[in-house]
Amino acid sequence: MSLASLSQAGRSPELPQAIELADAAGSAELVLQQWLRVLPGQRYVAQAQWRGRSVLAKLLVGSRAARHFQRELEGARLMAELGLPTPQLLVDGLREGEGGWLLFEYLDGAESPWDAWRSVENQPLLSADQLAVLADALVSIAQMHAKGLWQADLHLDNLLRHNGQLFVIDGGGVQVEVAGQPLSRGKVLENLGVFFAQLPVELTPFIEELLVHYLLTNGEHALPLEALLKEVETVRKWRLRDYLRKIARDCSLFAASIGAFGLRVVRRDSQAELQPLLNNMDLLTEQGRIYKTGGAATVAQVQVQGRPLVVKRYNIKNFAHWLKRFWRPSRAWHSWVEGNRLQLLGIVTPRPLAVLERRWCWLRGRAYLITEYCGGQDIIARFSNYHDGSPPEIELLALDRLFAALLRERISHGDFKGHNLFWDEDLARWSLIDLDAMQQHHSARSFARAYARDRARFLRNWPADSALHQLLNQRIPLTPAVGSAD
Repeated sequence: MSLASLSQAGRSPELPQAIELADAAGSAELVLQQWLRVLPGQRYVAQAQWRGRSVLAKLLVGSRAARHFQRELEGARLMAELGLPTPQLLVDGLREGEGGWLLFEYLDGAESPWDAWRSVENQPLLSADQLAVLADALVSIAQMHAKGLWQADLHLDNLLRHNGQLFVIDGGGVQVEVAGQPLSRGKVLENLGVFFAQLPVELTPFIEELLVHYLLTNGEHALPLEALLKEVETVRKWRLRDYLRKIARDCSLFAASIGAFGLRVVRRDSQAELQPLLNNMDLLTEQGRIYKTGGAATVAQVQVQGRPLVVKRYNIKNFAHWLKRFWRPSRAWHSWVEGNRLQLLGIVTPRPLAVLERRWCWLRGRAYLITEYCGGQDIIARFSNYHDGSPPEIELLALDRLFAALLRERISHGDFKGHNLFWDEDLARWSLIDLDAMQQHHSARSFARAYARDRARFLRNWPADSALHQLLNQRIPLTPAVGSAD
């Protein structure tokens, strides 16, 4: 394979592949062994072999290859020159009309702080393990800022832990203000806002405590907490808007096909696994374990390569029903959006995997939603033995956490019966299902009304004179007060 042909190779070029490249010692084959990241037609990152050693290869192709190559090269050199721990750049080159390449030492066995975070994220907030991950990352960020550098797209995957040391990677995202001089306070606040906005919102009260680890390494500026929290909130809102745009288009996370005769959006990492189901939705749904059938929806558990999934098919009952539904987004699409919203906000729900709409000249018909299977008990079954007592405290605390998150994000469920709330044993959290009527409210007044209905519906799951009802009524926050200005 030539470097130029890589630009036409799509998302999954076959491996292994050999590309002839050159360095000071002459030409040699770069043997690509495993794709690590692919941006089709632009950037291909792979683990590879070069002159008998393992390397990380960044191959830049397409019309903007020269610009991206220069940015990567300058960022990598800046970090090395300023003494930041970063993988050694071994070889680089640019071939006119074909593309550029940068070969770095491969940090075998390295782990990103993001992977480390995912292994501890379900521990109690700011546990010792969580603190260790975040403190190390903040020290590394502070070292960059002290040298006048910052990562424009700062996240935990831009760092790698290898042999007890954190390395900064991704020179293409590195920006410089004044090399060797501490970053200005405004840039520091902006960049830290990006970092903290990607952490669970529940960690917000701990930001001041976490900031100490940054300031011990880079104490150049006093960092007002209020200004930092404002930056964090701004970035969080932007990230949510940006993510909800991505779930409706073809990108690195989602494979989307949207047109006059159908809509299909699938998580790219699940696309191959789901293909047999996607090709036979009705047949496999009807052959699955049916939970609900007839009327407006059919719900079934299906097995895909031994993995249980849930398909919710939204039916068109008759012509009159179709007249009500064809002109607006389907309930499957609404549930897809809200499920992805909850995922980004850290509120537990079965992971949405795919959404489909049958269309004819843009007129919508039957629609489908595929999600992961939530195998726990619903709250009715879970609390069935506690009508005259108190459920386990861990489950009550998880319920407190759920309602706090719904209040914080102004989210109403719309059908808060107990059968729509399942216990997730692995996460020790409550998981929301059936998101057809879910809504994130912009108005405090409309949210207060919707929350009051949700709260009342939830409590009606148990007799009003039961000890359990009274306990939950005391614990669950009341409807938020709304001022005259809202």
